[in-house]
Amino acid sequence: MSTQLSQATVRIREMILRGDLAPGSRLAEAPLADLLGMSRTPVRQALPLLAQEGLLTEHGARGYAVRAFTPVDISDAIDVRSVLEGLAARRVAEAGAPKSLLRTLRACLDDGDMLLAKRHVNEHDEAAYVEMNTRFHSAITQAAGSTLLSDTLERNSRVPFGGPQALAFNKNNLEQMYDLLHYAHRQHHGIVEAIERGQSGRAESLMREHANAVKQSVDLAGVPVTASALTA
Repeated sequence: MSTQLSQATVRIREMILRGDLAPGSRLAEAPLADLLGMSRTPVRQALPLLAQEGLLTEHGARGYAVRAFTPVDISDAIDVRSVLEGLAARRVAEAGAPKSLLRTLRACLDDGDMLLAKRHVNEHDEAAYVEMNTRFHSAITQAAGSTLLSDTLERNSRVPFGGPQALAFNKNNLEQMYDLLHYAHRQHHGIVEAIERGQSGRAESLMREHANAVKQSVDLAGVPVTASALTA
């Protein structure tokens, strides 16, 4: 994914998750591009990607509109993700992780360590963390070897915050955002260690706790799951 496309995808996703783009509103390329200060091409390419995530729905011949979800939908999606990803981690640990998987996971750990080594984050770190996090979780899911599990997780990820690609930086409190990401990445280390040692129960427990921690990031982002109304 190109840098501009990645930036457009992240920034539009943020606007949707924070409610800056109202549910049901139609998204036009030109105004969005002007708002983001970039050309129309990456915006045009980002919209179908966000539709695949479930954040947008098709509107008319070539347009998209913001999809609406309830707080219960989002909370349920996070719970489902925690159970399914925990199962995936358990299966991988039980079967014994292949060396190729461990190399992929260690590369993710290294990328996250490097990003967080400066002991703070800025808004430009969001796309890099999301890419690493998505790669980490996808590798474990695929290694579990269950098409049904993978397909169910993919469908679940169409609900906001239901997948590892959904992250909304709180740019007004980057210090707390660093603490949150640092804690989450330490969990990544623990998950990899448990998988490598074949500790299936620990791998499942850590993964479930890790996925459920998304609810903290939702609150931190200023989009509480328990709110009476939530747009995404």
